[in-house]
Amino acid sequence: MDRTRQKAVIEAVLFTMGESVEISKLAEVIEEDVKTTKVILQELNDEYAKEDRGIALTQFDNAVQLCTKADMYEYLIKIAKSPRKMVLTDTVLETLSIIAYKQPVTRLEIERVRGVSCDHAVNKLLEYDLITELGRLDAPGRPLLFGTTEQFLRSFGVKSLEELPELNPVQLEEFKQQAEKEVQLELDV
Repeated sequence: MDRTRQKAVIEAVLFTMGESVEISKLAEVIEEDVKTTKVILQELNDEYAKEDRGIALTQFDNAVQLCTKADMYEYLIKIAKSPRKMVLTDTVLETLSIIAYKQPVTRLEIERVRGVSCDHAVNKLLEYDLITELGRLDAPGRPLLFGTTEQFLRSFGVKSLEELPELNPVQLEEFKQQAEKEVQLELDV
């Protein structure tokens, strides 16, 4: 692997991970020793500085992370304003799975599959921009229809819904059993 390719691989790994990666692991990936990998990392960081790029490498003990340069934060704030951290509980993930596989789907249909109310989960998914309202069902009460968003695809690393893994009957049965346990817990309280 030539030096240009090694740098590209390091960039790809650090960008994708979004957190620090041990230099020894990067060395394994590019098939070099740690000392040579440190030299390559320094070259990469020097290139970022020379080209006045918006990114830089930040080194911690024996790890490195791809970061935004501090003087870029004012621009990031204009876009990010208030960063949100997504917390996807099992209940929210189950609801998202149902929507992803059955869309367009109504709350009532989601609740039929889960066996419990899904209001909180649907609201969280809307807040995180993982699902959106697709319109209304032409039925009494005109219930809202939900489907996944482009953010959902980005978050789960798929380009289209066709790339979602097949849902097997065992998994579907596990969803139902978990939902039944939640109903029982709610009744016991």
